[in-house]
Amino acid sequence: MGLTLYDAARCPYCARARIALAEKGVAYESVVIDLDDRPAWMYDKNPSGKVPVLEEGNFLLPESAVIMEYLEERWPDPALLPADREARAHARVWIDRFDARLGDVYYAVRRRDRPPEDLEAKLDALDAALLERPYLSGPDYGLADIAYLPWVLRTEPVLGIGLERFPALRSWVERLSGRPAIVPELDIVQALAR
Repeated sequence: MGLTLYDAARCPYCARARIALAEKGVAYESVVIDLDDRPAWMYDKNPSGKVPVLEEGNFLLPESAVIMEYLEERWPDPALLPADREARAHARVWIDRFDARLGDVYYAVRRRDRPPEDLEAKLDALDAALLERPYLSGPDYGLADIAYLPWVLRTEPVLGIGLERFPALRSWVERLSGRPAIVPELDIVQALAR
């Protein structure tokens, strides 16, 4: 029985799931959901109607962070969490604090509830973290990077906030952009800009 991902290209949460699946080399069927006109049956998959949702047989799993963890446990190679227990815990803290570190302000700026400078302050903090290490959770790429990248990629095309002022963050994006699992997301983000 294969995997199905209920997906929407413009949704950065779905991008997390797509990238993790690609990194793991896991084949899946994508069912595209129109976020402006969600089908009624989507609420049977997830009572909130939100995507992504991963489905395999009778097993339904919503929430992108949980989906990433599930994929890591189910397909441990290649590892996307550090081998060291303490480093793994720090990676999970990055994922757990996503809303406070980026997500809440990103969406507030998108709704025009907060000024772009508020998001720039969050990007500044990410930039400072990446001055200390090459990836968010340390020396190796992993789930923490996947958890943040979709929003960072969307700051310029969606919100008009470029990364010129954030050299470490820009360098991080450039490093990640060379990964085969990330390349399709770059195409999706370019399409959003049109």
